[in-house]
Amino acid sequence: MRHTLPETGYLRLHQIIGAPKADPPIPAIIPISKSTWWAGVKSGRYPCPKKLGPRITVWRVEDIRAFISRDTNVAE
Repeated sequence: MRHTLPETGYLRLHQIIGAPKADPPIPAIIPISKSTWWAGVKSGRYPCPKKLGPRITVWRVEDIRAFISRDTNVAE
């Protein structure tokens, strides 16, 4: 499934890994669990986040696009 990402901007975690219980459900760009995502961020496998505030963590769209283009298993 192809996802339409904006050219620039930021994504929240639920936009990256999906939120099936949301109304309407948010499909995953990278279909993994939250704990797997954070472990990958810690190990350097996934892009580093940016903090916009004390409770707001985001990832640059450009970093997510670069990760998807490097890791072909995620793109398909």
